[in-house]
Amino acid sequence: MKKKDLIIAAVVLLLAGILALAFRFSGGEAAGSVRVKVDGKVVGTYFLSEEQRIPFDTKYGHNLLVIEDGEAYMAESDCPDHYCEEQGRISKTGETIVCLPHRLVAEAASGTEADIDVVAK
Repeated sequence: MKKKDLIIAAVVLLLAGILALAFRFSGGEAAGSVRVKVDGKVVGTYFLSEEQRIPFDTKYGHNLLVIEDGEAYMAESDCPDHYCEEQGRISKTGETIVCLPHRLVAEAASGTEADIDVVAK
């Protein structure tokens, strides 16, 4: 490889890194609620503005969804891999937390009180 080849490779890698950071931190629209589904059916919609701890006890197992500081995360799960607890916090529209063994999906949605018909507590 020649010196020019190394410079071109370095520039391409630098640009790729800058783009990756831009996509990572640009994010989407801030969500207003979290919609929770079990077996594909909506079991509740919760506002991110209200701090709460919501247990989900289904025939598949137990999960505890926590909403605080405008973000939602899975604090507890009795599934074998606990992967849903490691997925982090969601607060932007379209972000999800998935617990496959329990068939549970929590999705951040852009709903406001005017957009949502029913809120489960």
